[in-house]
Amino acid sequence: MNTPENTPALPRYSLWQIVRYMLALGTWGFGGPVALVGYMYRDLVEKRGWITEGDYKEGMALAQLMPGPLAAQLAIYLGYVHYRVLGATLVGIAFVLPSFLMVVAIGAAYAAFGGIGWMQAVFYGVGASVIGIIAMSAYKLTTKNIGKDKLLWAIFAVSAAVTVVTKSEVIWIFLGAGVLVWLLRAPPKWLARGQANSIAAPLAAFFAIDNLDWHKLGQLGAYFAYAGSFVFGSGLAIVPFLYGGVVQEYHWLNDRQFVDAVAVAMITPGPVVITTGFIGYLVSGFWGATVAAAATFIPCYLFTILPAPYFKKHGKRPGIVAFVDGVTAAAIGAITGAVVVIGQRSISDVATAALALITVAVLWRFKKLPEPVVVAVAAIAGLVLYPLSHA
Repeated sequence: MNTPENTPALPRYSLWQIVRYMLALGTWGFGGPVALVGYMYRDLVEKRGWITEGDYKEGMALAQLMPGPLAAQLAIYLGYVHYRVLGATLVGIAFVLPSFLMVVAIGAAYAAFGGIGWMQAVFYGVGASVIGIIAMSAYKLTTKNIGKDKLLWAIFAVSAAVTVVTKSEVIWIFLGAGVLVWLLRAPPKWLARGQANSIAAPLAAFFAIDNLDWHKLGQLGAYFAYAGSFVFGSGLAIVPFLYGGVVQEYHWLNDRQFVDAVAVAMITPGPVVITTGFIGYLVSGFWGATVAAAATFIPCYLFTILPAPYFKKHGKRPGIVAFVDGVTAAAIGAITGAVVVIGQRSISDVATAALALITVAVLWRFKKLPEPVVVAVAAIAGLVLYPLSHA
């Protein structure tokens, strides 16, 4: 018999409401994975109260531990929280579909007119503004989840430093942080008794993907499924990985085309790894875009919904809570470090530095100002300032 203590809380929202939210976020959510996970926290945890702090932290931990794009996996997990596999599936599609359609349209224009010269000017402004948006998201996550906890601050600092130095997110930092906090704050009984029983905690075992020797669509599907299965963290990590395969190994694109593909992903809303759809379009048209995008996101979908029931069932145990706290601190540190890494690439002169600082100041002062408005103004500023600074 269920009691009030063990009866799951009914959701405060409908399945359609969260699907509609993710569709809107995929349409207007600029800033890449760091900003997107910040928007989800602000909107779904702080403003609406649809998702609890604990469920959000579990989703962040799972997204960091599993390979694939961070923001998409977190969105899928949040869809799973109350509506299980159907919610995860519909939310995942809603989150990715808008940006996919955008990059296909841009890919068609790119192929028809031979390059996107004006995009450099737009990205000049948008890229700098996005740094301000990401910085504000990182600040909110840090103050809310770490507080005055010295151990979590130490983990945060190490993770941020490693991210800045290596320019990528290191999975062993997340795992090590989780284990450290678990052992220090909720040590298992076998450890207290001095026993050496092994603990089985499988995370994922679905990495093996054959590099099929088919026509070009087969190659695209195999390569991008491989990329989606082995790259941890976010678009920050997958970009150099894609460069090695797309440009250097398969020679599908040249350097200029690849840079343009990354720019397309950065100035369109939604997950940064949707650049795979743009690349697929340049290689093999609409079906190339479809195969490349699907192959990238299907692994991250599976790596989210398969372990999700175990996170939901066992996530409230003290050892799991401590582990998740450690992983979350490391994840936020990596996000903060990513601000520095991306900033080094996007802030190139006084004008871009000023745009980033102005964005922070505006978002600090006007907390309800929609980010798309900020991004639109930054794009216009880029169109004006870029010719002046590159005259």
